[in-house]
Amino acid sequence: MQGSSQGLAVVEWKITSGLVPYETALAEMEARVAGIADGSADELIWLLEHPPLYTAGTSAKSADLLDPNRFPVYDARRGGEYTYHGPGQRVVYVMLDVGQRGRDVRKFVHDLETWVIAALAEFNVDGAIRPGRVGVWVDRPDRPRTATGAIAEDKIAAIGIRLRKWVSFHGISINVEPDLTHFAGIVPCGITAHGVTSLVDLGLPVTMEDLDVALRKTFAQVFNDADREYHESTTRAIWR
Repeated sequence: MQGSSQGLAVVEWKITSGLVPYETALAEMEARVAGIADGSADELIWLLEHPPLYTAGTSAKSADLLDPNRFPVYDARRGGEYTYHGPGQRVVYVMLDVGQRGRDVRKFVHDLETWVIAALAEFNVDGAIRPGRVGVWVDRPDRPRTATGAIAEDKIAAIGIRLRKWVSFHGISINVEPDLTHFAGIVPCGITAHGVTSLVDLGLPVTMEDLDVALRKTFAQVFNDADREYHESTTRAIWR
């Protein structure tokens, strides 16, 4: 039941262990979004991992799918282009009522980026956004400079959302320790001039559980949800 004794919305946090099939996650998101929209379900932040796969956003170009037979490819119907999901990557599905949070889509996306940056800062990682490039980026001074003499940069987190009746779904993926070679089957988010990295690739022994704690700690700060009620649940994926 949505709401609390104080009349504030409840945000549920759900962590699912194991690898969740993409079709299963999409069906559960669709059902939850419908419930949030009609007032029968609470908002949800869902943390999970997927088996190796590629997803295509609404702006995906067929030429950017370099190896279509490498992993299953799904039409995600979210914003953005091609991205990779797989073990070692924390996927954060964000089902929030944007209609009750200001109806400002640009600010909402900015808040998602700010949230990721704040969580990364818990590990002394300086994430940043870049004009014209979606997601969160980190400087790589350990890598050769670009042809223009600029410091090399890698992408560490991707963001792509969809709204239905002002309720968001899809969300964020943050690279903890995925197999980075799996990104070679696509042009990630349509960007060829920069690479992809992860927390472990940066030399940080961060676990998925460490990142979950950081995300939980920083969420309320960014979204001004300090007075909201939170429920937490943990499930074990049994799918293969």
